[in-house]
Amino acid sequence: MHQTISRIDQLVGDHALNLSRQLQALRQQHYPPDARKVIRKFTSGEAADLLGVKDAYLRKLHLDGKGPSPEIRGNGRRFYSPHDIQDLRVLLEAGAKAPGTYLPGRRDGDHLQVITVINFKGGSGKTTTAAHLAQKMALDGYKVLAVDLDPQASLSALHGFQPEFDLLDGGTLYDAIQYEDPKPLSEVIQKTYLANLDIIPGNLDLMEFEHDTPRALAQRDGEMFFTRVSDVLATVEADYDVVVMDCPPQLGFLTMSALSAATAVLVTVHPQMLDVMSMCQFLLMVSNLLGVVGEAGGDMSYDWLRYVVTRYEPGDGPQNQMVSFMRSMFGEHVLNHPVLKSTAISDAGITKQTLYEVEKGQFNRATYERAMESLNAVNGEIEALVQAAWGRNDGT
Repeated sequence: MHQTISRIDQLVGDHALNLSRQLQALRQQHYPPDARKVIRKFTSGEAADLLGVKDAYLRKLHLDGKGPSPEIRGNGRRFYSPHDIQDLRVLLEAGAKAPGTYLPGRRDGDHLQVITVINFKGGSGKTTTAAHLAQKMALDGYKVLAVDLDPQASLSALHGFQPEFDLLDGGTLYDAIQYEDPKPLSEVIQKTYLANLDIIPGNLDLMEFEHDTPRALAQRDGEMFFTRVSDVLATVEADYDVVVMDCPPQLGFLTMSALSAATAVLVTVHPQMLDVMSMCQFLLMVSNLLGVVGEAGGDMSYDWLRYVVTRYEPGDGPQNQMVSFMRSMFGEHVLNHPVLKSTAISDAGITKQTLYEVEKGQFNRATYERAMESLNAVNGEIEALVQAAWGRNDGT
């Protein structure tokens, strides 16, 4: 028999509370005793690939007593933590012939790279792309700050944060950009389990900026709302090489402020007609609104803008047609490599992990390697764009 819902707010609230408790219980089960994520150790082969050296060279360093001591497991296999890999980078850089061989980050005169990852439509792989980019750049030796600007906080969840439990007293970017009594940005930055990667998690508090800004504008106190993100990032600029911002899937004041702070824009696109049509509307709105921001004094110059094709299935004819269409329209602004649709990536997400975090043995080897090759190719292109923005097109 059909029952009328007399209090939908109470019903939805009960559902949210029950779900939250179950998620917390799962997290306690997976990450005891302090419910914080840790990352696996990497094989010597994986470490060597990340460093761009031979595995035999790492073995020699170990035998010579140089650098961190790896964990030795069965059959003499050596394993390195991300912090070990970073220590090896420092050691190798000291003896490198060319600067930046092993520590590729900023040098004197290089500006902070602020990459905003955006799309208007959910399901485009925006958060997955942002998470893998931030983690890969950290593993490659860049000092990275990930910023979760999405109230849904999926990027935060991937890094072990459950907002309704971990951020009861705030702790998002909103604390630093609010109009009354903002906190220093340094107070909301949190370390992650990955060397070189810090994060500013998100939660529903971020929506308050959308409510506060119209009031501030009405009181003539928010004319420069679009500079608030860039202003607070400037206070920690010296600590990082790259900032990766995962924007919400709507074009509000928060996204506009993030775009004003950006030095580069990465647009994720699922190659389906409806997604591309949605992106068209999104680009029109971005152009119109940022044009207004530019006229008001905002900095609308970018080092680069790229579209990255996500969840791509090479055997799908209509998708191939859509990718060809995009390349004919946008030319070099479409990355050469797409992010493949893969069960390895989606299955890793079920346990709130990226592909860089999971053990290779959990998947079919071919499936894992195909997905990893795809992600590394995309992130490699983006890293090359960052290097080019610093004037190092030739890799020097």
